[in-house]
Amino acid sequence: MRETRTKEFKEKITNTFLKTVSAFSNYDGGEIFFGVDDNGNIKGLSDVKQACLDIENKINDSIIPQPDYTLELQNNDRTIKLTVKSGLQKPYLYNSKAYKRNDIATIEVDTQELSRLILEGKNIKFEELPCEDQELTFNTLCPKLKECIQIETFNQDTLKTLNLYNNTIGYNNAAGILADKNHFPGIDIVKFGENISVIHKRATFDNISILTVYEKTLEVFKDYYQYEEIQGADRKKVEKIPEAAFREAIANALINRVWDVESQIKVSMFDDRIEIISPGGQPSGITEDEYLSGKLSVLRNRNLANVFYRLGFAEIFGTGITRIKQLYEEGLKQPDFEVSENTIKIVLPVFEKNLNLTEDERKIYKILSKKMLKSISEINPYIPFGKSKTTQLLKEMSKKGIVKIEGRGRGTKYMIK
Repeated sequence: MRETRTKEFKEKITNTFLKTVSAFSNYDGGEIFFGVDDNGNIKGLSDVKQACLDIENKINDSIIPQPDYTLELQNNDRTIKLTVKSGLQKPYLYNSKAYKRNDIATIEVDTQELSRLILEGKNIKFEELPCEDQELTFNTLCPKLKECIQIETFNQDTLKTLNLYNNTIGYNNAAGILADKNHFPGIDIVKFGENISVIHKRATFDNISILTVYEKTLEVFKDYYQYEEIQGADRKKVEKIPEAAFREAIANALINRVWDVESQIKVSMFDDRIEIISPGGQPSGITEDEYLSGKLSVLRNRNLANVFYRLGFAEIFGTGITRIKQLYEEGLKQPDFEVSENTIKIVLPVFEKNLNLTEDERKIYKILSKKMLKSISEINPYIPFGKSKTTQLLKEMSKKGIVKIEGRGRGTKYMIK
């Protein structure tokens, strides 16, 4: 056994475990094993029945409000397992402080995180709080709703139906985010050249409707990752990266980010990929595996998600990542998803169709995809076989129409068609 984010070992019973009880109660729950050292070795407790009483008394006397926990004797009554469940009455405080887990360490939450816990304990989302600015206009939202859901009039009752306004608090933050002008951050886009020192374009969309941010971001995307090919009398649109995948990734970033931080969504555009980084990790109450697999969906901003769903911009059922994966099913390179405590990163590679390459051919293809022209001597240091086999594989790939060969002898160069 080893310690994890939801598992901690304590060889002896000291008050330090109470910080972890606070952390587990405030977030996803967890287990504390007493009588086990930091390396997972069972040391045992001299009097487990008294130890159980000590643990119970310390929790009852020190954690406010009362957490939900159970105690269980294990290993022939030599150790104790304390199971702490995620609570509903957050924040759970030890010595007037709230704690969280940071990998295998337990740390005090900052002021902003404490505010989030207080709201969660009251079952209130940030998007539901009163907006600072109550003088809002919706000239962007109005025509889109009329077009998409066929409403004849747009008024305060419309906003009430969408949970953007009520008579007690007026406009909430979700309304502010959708309003024509607001104080919320948006998206920062950078299109890089051959390296990160070369910037071809930079565009920042802040303090405007999230709907406008979404559309302007798509316009930049189309400039760099779509073009037309003339085939006889017809024009064919070519997508270097599937537009549907990019739409899903941007919509997902906008409706599932945390909005209580002054941080923009970062979109980095490269010749071979797009990286999208949004503030806020996976929502509380869901594991990384559940989030990435689409097995379970927890919406951080339900009201915003509802508007995007009604406008046809996104699915409301948390299928965005699954749909992105499906769009790349026939691709040689697959999208990548990284989840950390404070960010979610989605990487969309340029779409290259899987052409039934062998495993060895894939290794060569991967090297060639990083540079237009390469010689045998430039390829070989990065693959586990010799020049003769490399040459033969390149010839086979040429027959398949995947690789183009230029030159002769030592001057022969290879490139992906």
